[in-house]
Amino acid sequence: MTEPKYYLEIESTPNNLITVEEFVNYFSVELGLDREKINGLLLAVTEATTNAIIHGNKNNKLKMVRIYVFVDGQTVTIKIKDEGKGFDPSIVPDPTDPENLLKDSGRGLYLMRVYMDGLTYNHTPEGTETILTLKL
Repeated sequence: MTEPKYYLEIESTPNNLITVEEFVNYFSVELGLDREKINGLLLAVTEATTNAIIHGNKNNKLKMVRIYVFVDGQTVTIKIKDEGKGFDPSIVPDPTDPENLLKDSGRGLYLMRVYMDGLTYNHTPEGTETILTLKL
């Protein structure tokens, strides 16, 4: 893949999620996305970043979360990379199962799948990449 069109690096603290939202708003508007796509992208990227901060980097402010945005023709690809050990998405409970409906966590992966055209993970020696794709 080529150089990212947009890039953001934050410390692993939930206080930085507002910076992530501003970043997503900025590049989404610059790319000409409509409000509905911007809202879905905001939700997906903040969920992925929250997972990177809490689950990947364990709220360790010394570990960074890096967000890379690539634009290729009619597709935007966002990579959210943490410095954690990674996880197995297949063991995350389905939030639509009746026994999970009232739980206050576990909806992030589901929402990313709903709002994005693609969701994949890449486990590297340096950390986990959550890769979101959206058709423009």
